[in-house]
Amino acid sequence: MSVPEHAENTQNAGGSVEVTLAVGQQKELPVVPVAAGRPPDREMHAILEIGVTSGGTPGIASGPARGSRPVLAEVLIVDTSRSMLHPAAKLHAAKDATAAAIRLLPEGTAFAVLSGRFDATVVHPGAGLAVMAVAESAEREAAERAVRILEADGGTAIGTWLDLARRLLKQQSAPIKHVLLLTDGRNEHDDRSPSRLDTVLDACEGRFVCDAWGIGDDWDADLLLTITRRLHGRAGAVRHESELPAVYEELMNGLLGTAVPELRIRLTPTPGTVIRQVKQVVPNEQELLATGAEFGERGVEYVTRAWGEESRHFQVVLTADPTEREIGEDLQLAAVDVVVPDFGRTVRLPAPRPILVRWTDDPRDASRQHPGVRRHELYRQASAAAVRAHRAWLRGAEGRATADRELARALALAVELGDAPLLHELRRIEAAPGTGRVRDGLRDVDWQHLILSTAMTTPPRQPDAGPPPAGPPEAHPPAAPGPDELIECPGCRWIGPADSVYCGGDCGRLLKGAR
Repeated sequence: MSVPEHAENTQNAGGSVEVTLAVGQQKELPVVPVAAGRPPDREMHAILEIGVTSGGTPGIASGPARGSRPVLAEVLIVDTSRSMLHPAAKLHAAKDATAAAIRLLPEGTAFAVLSGRFDATVVHPGAGLAVMAVAESAEREAAERAVRILEADGGTAIGTWLDLARRLLKQQSAPIKHVLLLTDGRNEHDDRSPSRLDTVLDACEGRFVCDAWGIGDDWDADLLLTITRRLHGRAGAVRHESELPAVYEELMNGLLGTAVPELRIRLTPTPGTVIRQVKQVVPNEQELLATGAEFGERGVEYVTRAWGEESRHFQVVLTADPTEREIGEDLQLAAVDVVVPDFGRTVRLPAPRPILVRWTDDPRDASRQHPGVRRHELYRQASAAAVRAHRAWLRGAEGRATADRELARALALAVELGDAPLLHELRRIEAAPGTGRVRDGLRDVDWQHLILSTAMTTPPRQPDAGPPPAGPPEAHPPAAPGPDELIECPGCRWIGPADSVYCGGDCGRLLKGAR
């Protein structure tokens, strides 16, 4: 596989794709350690904004396979454990949704349908077969017939399901390898399975992308997020069984709109700089692992997969030692480059961008965070607050006060983030708007939907253009603090932006707006 090194890759014509790259950071780092005994290295956090546009051309997986090589290899996993019969509407919806996905598979797509219980079985192309079918009219019809007669029995061991998908996809050369997994329960029989989930995820990571979906009222958000964060997919759930077929059609259409099957972020640190972490932070958090391939003396690559026409944000954490470095000058810590493997279309790639540092002895300069870094920290705090509220709610009356307090914290953070979908999900938990109290009559599944919602992130909204809204002055909120205004936490002495609702340091206390 050849990888283009420059700002344009003139592959075979068939549509032009453009990749953009921007680096956002607060460049100042302190020369003096923030506390006695701390190591001299300092952490630089930068946000990479990477976008892909396809110029209106169809996705590479939406058409027929090129020659004998499919572009897409798809495995559809249906939970057929006994609980799918309670109620039976879950199994009926799973069959309808899987059939809808099968009908959308383009000609020549390699595919298989698996039934998941204590173990996994190939429903199509057939039990005992270790190969995948090739989509065409007769194969799709046969697969749908096989799905329609599925029955539910047994338990749930998801590791065995993913392991069979891995073995099937291992034989495929398609540039896009994808698994769509549906479950209504928890991985309750993992301890009895020869394919434990943690071990299987280790083997699957980097091999394919997996979206995991919940149905019913007993699925586990943490389980879905564990799978999708390791396998770089999306976790979600439907509130009503009847919604699942439309959701599957949307997921498949998104997959068929893939513009770039793989995109690599290449970091080349300067001498003395160490890469500590690279992770995706928008539209959800996913840790990225280095490929192991090195370029030049220090370059390292991180793989991201299956890009549609979209933008994603990544956080890079570097450490460097300021000893004997100039103060007040921009110095390069690393170069960022984006590379795309050849896949048959023209790709315009951005020029490399630097990650900089400016060493300073002014603590006010060194205390400021880039908005993207701070935003991700607020999301982490909101997610943690939601989890703590759920755990407190599980304790009943004993945990009620804690659940209320943590829900109020999550609500305040959602308001600060300006995240309307997250705020909507939190309002479903709240007794009444503005109370900050957990409502009566909740079910555990209500909390599971909330936990999934806290895992989805959005970039800062661009300010609206045009004149301010009409109305009396008292109807408008006071102006937000300027970017240079700071606040100090009275607990841990953390210094941060003056509009912070909660401390961003170790104590995490409420700084303003207490109820």
